[in-house]
Amino acid sequence: MRIGVFDSGLGGVAVLKAIRARLPGASLHYVADSAWVPYGGRGEDVIRRRARSLTRYLVDHGADMVVVACNTATAAAVPQLRQDFDLPVVGMEPAVKPATAATRNGVVGVMATVGTLQSARFAALLDQFGGDIEVLTRACPGLVEQVEAGDLDGPRTRTLVEQYTAPLLRAGADTLVLGCTHFTFLRELVQAVAGPEVQVIDTNEAVARRVEAVSRSLVSGFQRASGVEFWTSGDVAALSAPLFKLWGERAPFSNLPSEFSGGTG
Repeated sequence: MRIGVFDSGLGGVAVLKAIRARLPGASLHYVADSAWVPYGGRGEDVIRRRARSLTRYLVDHGADMVVVACNTATAAAVPQLRQDFDLPVVGMEPAVKPATAATRNGVVGVMATVGTLQSARFAALLDQFGGDIEVLTRACPGLVEQVEAGDLDGPRTRTLVEQYTAPLLRAGADTLVLGCTHFTFLRELVQAVAGPEVQVIDTNEAVARRVEAVSRSLVSGFQRASGVEFWTSGDVAALSAPLFKLWGERAPFSNLPSEFSGGTG
């Protein structure tokens, strides 16, 4: 079985790690659309075009399933991808539902990109699961770029995390949702800044469980050799060191073919 995974950059590597832990026999093909990172500030039309192009690339290279490891791209593109491609497409969304179940005082903070927070999908998520819970939102520009650079705990990154969590914590949030896959790599820093009494939640494990469940319905099984391939529309040399820091292993990047890279952002 080959599972294709894509994100605007390296954030989806957190999802990839969770999938590999559950399906070590799968062949994984990851695309970092780093020439276009971050998606959060892009228009929906641009994101949909990029998502369709990357999905087409993964399908052409044998993907049995595609995972959109990006909240912003899921909100903008997954419904159309499911219409256009005849294979399972697994998306993700901020963990509002588990957060509303976990909160003790009824106040939840969501840290995400502008694109995610302004999407109709996120509004529907709040309508469905918000209920009597107070859900506070905070757009966090700059954090994606820090993760892309592999800076997970430096002074600049800490300053941004403190800046974005402060109003949520002042308003009483006892649960913080990391609503962007990139932010998963800042989980330890967010927890340290927020304090031990605050719960920090993401959706990577939930997505991996969904991928595992969907894989059972596919007939291709695990006949192909397992392994991981990394491709990018960005600068291979610039991404090698951050990928090693986030993935935890040396792994070469290859350039995405020009017809799928879409030029530069």
